[in-house]
Order: sequence, then C-alpha cells, then structure tokens
Amino acid sequence: MSLIFEEKYKNLKICGIDEAGRGPLAGPVVVAGVILKNPLKLFLKKDSKGLSFKKRLIFFKEILKESENFHIEILDNEDIDKLNIYQATLKGANKIHKKLNPQISLTDALKLKTDNHISIIKGDIKSQSIAAASILAKVTRDFIMIFIDKFFPEYHFKKHKGYPTKLHKEVINKNGITPFHRKSFSDIKNLPLNTKNFHTFYFLKKENREKLYKRVLKLLLKVY
Repeated sequence: MSLIFEEKYKNLKICGIDEAGRGPLAGPVVVAGVILKNPLKLFLKKDSKGLSFKKRLIFFKEILKESENFHIEILDNEDIDKLNIYQATLKGANKIHKKLNPQISLTDALKLKTDNHISIIKGDIKSQSIAAASILAKVTRDFIMIFIDKFFPEYHFKKHKGYPTKLHKEVINKNGITPFHRKSFSDIKNLPLNTKNFHTFYFLKKENREKLYKRVLKLLLKVY
C-alpha cells in the first residue's frame, strides 16, 4: 500500500472515495468516502480485493476509528438502470465530495464534477485513503446482499453477492429475476420477474428496497 498521494497532499484535508458493486447483475452500487485523522499513518497493507471477508470486517472497524469523517451512499438498481452504472457511481461520489467538503478528493478512476480532486488509475492500491473507502463500501454492500439473501434464499446472494457467477446465471435462468436485479444489464434484461416468491411484490417498490439498505447500514454502524 502506498502513501505517495497522502504525502503529496499532506497539508490538505484528503477524502478517499471508492465504490463496490459495479460489476454485479443484482443489488445496489455502494460508494464510500472517508477522511482519515492521520492519512500518513499506514495501517492498511492491502486493498479490499486482497482481504478476506473477516479481515475486511476487522479493518472496517479500524477505519471508522481512524476516520475524522466518513459518508456512505447507496444507489439502488433502479438508479443504475436509469443512469447507467458509471453515472450512478459518479452521482454517489459527487454527493460524498459535496457532503464531506474536503480540500481534495482522491478517487479510483472516477472524474468528479469539481477541480479539487485527483482521479487515480488503480487508486485503491496507490492510496490508503481510497483503500479505506473501498473497504467501507465493500463491507456495506456485502452485508446488504446477505440481508437480501434472507428474502430470496433460492438465489444464493450470500455466496456470490450478485456477481455473474455460473451459479447466479443458472438460478436466474431457472427462477427469473428479483426486484433487486439490474434490468438494463444484457444478461438479464429479457428474463421474467419471479412472482413465486411473495417478497417480490414488497420489494418492487424502490422505497422498500431503500428501507432495507438504510436498515442494514444502521445495524452495521451500530455493531462496528
């Protein structure tokens, strides 16, 4: 893990911003931003992709302890279908930058609508601030998918978190899609809705899906 950008902007209040969930067929995209109390204090050795689920949980707690401020935005699959996945992610990142109001934001290849930000290719391995945001986003999204699994156990969201695995594709071809699936994605746009699971009808409303997201995030922050 590098601190080169933290060192370069050490006299400024730095916000790292990253996302989780751009590739899945189902579920929201989660964007997180974090301002570390001491950006030059190295405590992360790997980005979120190189950590196990248990390790990410440990670092989630550590990041919250080491943060001066943070914010998490959760963009529903309906937002993704309307805007496209990149624009939905960008919307979340811009809201975080505006809310946390840092002197500079570091993003992982996202170009914000502001001059005081740096877009870094593979930023989650080049900046600890971005890596910290990546872990907050990843843990939050994983927990959301685990909760969705409780309502739709036949889809095994707990295992694949909505990503296009062989298992996931087999299940949606067999059962159809849920209200959490991204209908604009080519793999599923022509598949029928699963009306056999009675939870489908409740979660057809975006507001009910968003209630679930908020509930999970509130519980996660309470526990950690």
